[in-house]
Amino acid sequence: MSWFAWMMIIGYVLLSASLYKVFEKAGEEGWKALVPGLNFVVWSKLVGRPAWWPVWLLIPIVNVFIYAGLAVDLVRSFGKYGFWDSFLAVVAAPFYFFYLGMRPEEKYIGPTLPAEKAYAEKLAAAQEKGSKRQYEKLMRENPYKKGAGREWAEAIIFAVFAAALIRLFLIEAYVIPTSSMEGSLMVGDFLFVSKAHYGIRTPETVAMIPLLHNVVPKIGGESYWEKPSLKAVRLPALEEIERNSPVVFNLPAGDSVYIFPDRTWTVDDVRYGMVRDANPRYDQLIRSGKKELVTRPMDKRDHYIKRAIGLPGDTLQIIDRQVYLNGKPGENPTNMQFLHVVNFPSSNINERPFAEWGISEEDNIRDPNRASVRYMFLSEEQKEKVQAMDPNIQIEFYEHSTDPSRGYNPDRLFPHDGKNYGPWTVDNYGPIWIPKKGVTVPINRDNINMFRRIIGVYEGNELEFSNGQILINGEPDTEYTFKMNYYWMMGDNRHNSEDSRVWGFVPEDHVVGKPLFIWFSLREGSLAKGVNWSRVFSSADRR
Repeated sequence: MSWFAWMMIIGYVLLSASLYKVFEKAGEEGWKALVPGLNFVVWSKLVGRPAWWPVWLLIPIVNVFIYAGLAVDLVRSFGKYGFWDSFLAVVAAPFYFFYLGMRPEEKYIGPTLPAEKAYAEKLAAAQEKGSKRQYEKLMRENPYKKGAGREWAEAIIFAVFAAALIRLFLIEAYVIPTSSMEGSLMVGDFLFVSKAHYGIRTPETVAMIPLLHNVVPKIGGESYWEKPSLKAVRLPALEEIERNSPVVFNLPAGDSVYIFPDRTWTVDDVRYGMVRDANPRYDQLIRSGKKELVTRPMDKRDHYIKRAIGLPGDTLQIIDRQVYLNGKPGENPTNMQFLHVVNFPSSNINERPFAEWGISEEDNIRDPNRASVRYMFLSEEQKEKVQAMDPNIQIEFYEHSTDPSRGYNPDRLFPHDGKNYGPWTVDNYGPIWIPKKGVTVPINRDNINMFRRIIGVYEGNELEFSNGQILINGEPDTEYTFKMNYYWMMGDNRHNSEDSRVWGFVPEDHVVGKPLFIWFSLREGSLAKGVNWSRVFSSADRR
């Protein structure tokens, strides 16, 4: 049994024990507080709720609000109407209930809900009769009256609490930050993501700033504390992940990262030279030790959105940009993009229609040495529109070289083992088998890099190498049985997407949810450039 389960049991036992004296003060037999189920029925009765009310406690998420309401109503039934009384009743119920039960001066004054209702009826009757004196007297003596400040404070706390729970368990808003899914999902698209479709995942991190994911805006720094933590559990799914569906997930390689204002870099990004090529200053800061390495729990790793190209048990290969699954050509997204070298007849290029065609500034890269050349990420439709500008425009696919003299590094792509896998590029990759739960595979020094993170990180084993042997949890092993399903995620912008070709398989426990629809969209993520009205309230699954 996990420590979390033990903590839940201990917490429930404490709560039941704390109600023993409270029940006796209210005229109920104390032993009823120790009987699971019956204690909540009696509790409901003491505050004026019907006997069936505890049924709500069986419904996930709803039960949080029901429990909080019962706790507040119980202390109010003891005449405790203050803000801090309600606060302590919710966050420290067993200890506050012990306090009420053990102190002789604390008295049960009756069910608060009918008493509050009766007092409200008196106020309404006095107001209806026009008895100003009686109404003012009742208001002065009103034990349930709350000041404006408290009303606002409670409303704000409830709103934040409710929004945080909904975001944590049901639906979260998500914005597309990069062009890796263009032209299906654009930079500046705001999505609603359902966390229930693929199964609600309970949080691993419990101490956090509400409504923030992992970084405090403007100030910087992590928005959570790694301890205490819980073991994440996934509730039953409403549906399975379908091939080619867009999926939001936590970046598997995001457990150890360097955080910069414009983006986050993983340890492998540093190890294989991606940071050096993109920003030498960042690389120098990291290698000199001036930039701190941040470790993140699973649920606080960066959110990514890609398409589930390969499912558990599939064999995937990319040949000349075409994905093959189990030996057959895979379905290509309608708006799939690739990088093209576009040679215009002159340097006088009319770029005004590009934004309207969905070609952002990020998709349109200028050649520093040739004014008439652009490197453009284009779908087939966009390619046709650019070509229609002038029949003399030359458009060719950008070819990824395997020539080391041109900067090719076979270790950059997953599984980062050019000796045993390769030479692979993003256009010619694999074959690679996607692990499936319950399947056993042979492991050896030649293929271990394919499964290294699965065995040693995602599935929590101790992986070592000694005298030419592979040791799993201290024991020599030549095979491994997978405990989880894994997925192969790729972006629709195939030449501008950091995806499974870079960091490998996505474990099922990293899956966050299913994008539902686009509820707002800014052109290139900028309000100054206008709103993409045609995309508002459109489907997030554009195939």
